[in-house]
Amino acid sequence: KKLTLMNNNIFFDKIDKISVKNICEKLKITNISKKKIFLKDIKTLDEASKNDLTFLHSSKYLHLIPKIKSEFIITSSRFTKHISKKKLFIVENVLLSVAKITELFYPNALNEKFVSGEKIKNDYLKSKKIILGSNVIIGKNVKIGNNTFIGHNTIIEDNVIIGKNCSISSNVIIKKTIIGNNVNILDGAVIGKKGFGFFPNKERNLRYPHIGIVIIKNNVEIGSNNTIDRGSLGNTIIGENTFLDNQVHIAHNVIIGKNCIITAQVGFAGSSKLGNNVIIGGQAGISGHLEIGNNVQIAGGSGVIKNIPDNSKVMGYPAKDIRIFLKENKNGRQIR
Repeated sequence: KKLTLMNNNIFFDKIDKISVKNICEKLKITNISKKKIFLKDIKTLDEASKNDLTFLHSSKYLHLIPKIKSEFIITSSRFTKHISKKKLFIVENVLLSVAKITELFYPNALNEKFVSGEKIKNDYLKSKKIILGSNVIIGKNVKIGNNTFIGHNTIIEDNVIIGKNCSISSNVIIKKTIIGNNVNILDGAVIGKKGFGFFPNKERNLRYPHIGIVIIKNNVEIGSNNTIDRGSLGNTIIGENTFLDNQVHIAHNVIIGKNCIITAQVGFAGSSKLGNNVIIGGQAGISGHLEIGNNVQIAGGSGVIKNIPDNSKVMGYPAKDIRIFLKENKNGRQIR
């Protein structure tokens, strides 16, 4: 059921299909046949089906080309030599073009509306042993599992799914999110807000629509005042049995594996991926579009700006093998 919900994207209002002609007009492209072809959605390279539109904007994703099912790709001229037997929308700025087409499919994606809320019936609460604190607001089509507690002044937006045996503390805001079982969310957390994605412009910064969601798997703990952004086109995912300390920020499309421990004030830039059993010390920063392997340990205050292989221990800025860091520090070399 949950996978069906994710793929159908019930979390956002969507236009059923968009013609190739409309896409060409929006992107001001004239070199593609405008016969009556309709596309169902816009998705990432690894998720797009034959009838979806996708995009390629970075050499980091060239390895996914053999797996592309979509027939239509937005890309720039520098990647055309890598792609054959596909219809290409050649543009100067791929991500800006993707933002424009995403708005075609999801015209309300940029609207962050307050929920009007609805009163949950007492028999529903009693049958599932759900306890609500004071001033709780629940949106439409919210599903809550058995034995779940929701604290004072918490807001659950429309179409949120919460598993059983969960504890959601006070002053929490949750939107565009699927939560597993036995999840603890501490006071002041904000989950599912739109990501910090925009295109700088001297006259007016242009927002990037975020139509992904947040998925929090079983036995996770989210600390106080955490902020977890929903995905742009893909999803932001927190793996099973992962614990986040207070004041952690997780940007759009970040994927965190199982059994990870992330301590206070760690920040993740968008689209980075962590393996399983990763431990990160306080105030470390992880740059975007990186891959951190399994069983990695990152010391507090470190700045990670490149991929880290499995079983590594790193420290410093830029983060490097901890033995090299300590040796350089001992010899009095400049570390930063």
